[in-house]
Amino acid sequence: MTQKLIYLMVQLTLIILLAPLVNGIIKKVKAFSQKRKGPPLLQLYFDLYKLFKKDIVVSEASSWIFKVTPYVTFGSVLIASLFVPVSTKLTPISFAGDVILMVYVLAMGRFFMTLSGLDTGSTFGGMGSSREMMISSIIEPSLLVSFFTLGLIAKSTSIHEMMKISASAGLNIFQPVYILIFLAFLIILLAETARIPVDDPATHLELTMVHEAMLLEYSGRHLALMELAASIKQLILITLLANLFIPLDGMITIENSVLSIILSLGLYVGKVFFLAILVALVEINTVKLRLFSVPNLAALSFILAFLGFIQYFVIGR
Repeated sequence: MTQKLIYLMVQLTLIILLAPLVNGIIKKVKAFSQKRKGPPLLQLYFDLYKLFKKDIVVSEASSWIFKVTPYVTFGSVLIASLFVPVSTKLTPISFAGDVILMVYVLAMGRFFMTLSGLDTGSTFGGMGSSREMMISSIIEPSLLVSFFTLGLIAKSTSIHEMMKISASAGLNIFQPVYILIFLAFLIILLAETARIPVDDPATHLELTMVHEAMLLEYSGRHLALMELAASIKQLILITLLANLFIPLDGMITIENSVLSIILSLGLYVGKVFFLAILVALVEINTVKLRLFSVPNLAALSFILAFLGFIQYFVIGR
């Protein structure tokens, strides 16, 4: 019981505190590529602090869905984060099928977010909601195939078991199945977090917005919760990439459990920073796709995931 409490404290504290910093790193790298100074690394922390102090403005046309969505969205990403351990050295919440539950807990948050975009009757909110559902529906098969392939390798649908198998894989992590699933998951990360080439999180052009269009009517504490939830969801997906495909915990041989946990957490933070820079480099070297070209990108992700699935049966086993 004590180990579970320690896991909950470390997991939630690290996820909540680190999530806004990932956004700051991505923006800073993109600014450097454009020879700009860019916003401070901690800018999102300042923005969230300012938003939490502001009053909430609610449209008279909205219903209870609009008011409850920020709390449901924030709660859903926090619950999902508990199934994605930042370190295999901690004892996480783990059971058969937790990866499936994680996917659909995140889907619940998205469902309420799209409903809230429609709730106020805003044209842009409805447009963003319809686009969000289209993108999520075409990218979800790739996500599930990727997880099922990793589940076959680990012989479990527990994320913790998948991470332990990856950590013990050694040089086998460079097998084609892992490389193909990694590339598929990188595309999934860009699509699920509304980043270029699928969406531009910094845009204010109404005709191109997807995620931001659903948040136009929010303000104050509600907007802060939605922005923080988006950052946490992004960190959850980056954590999956970091701990499933860059498994460095297997290199830690220190017998002292406290030191091994601290070292593991340090390696995790380093991996997150590396992947944040990788995401920024992908954004720098690509352009936003036309909306009707996004299914082609989703198809590429599914093909990579399915090839990894086939490769596991051909030579991976």
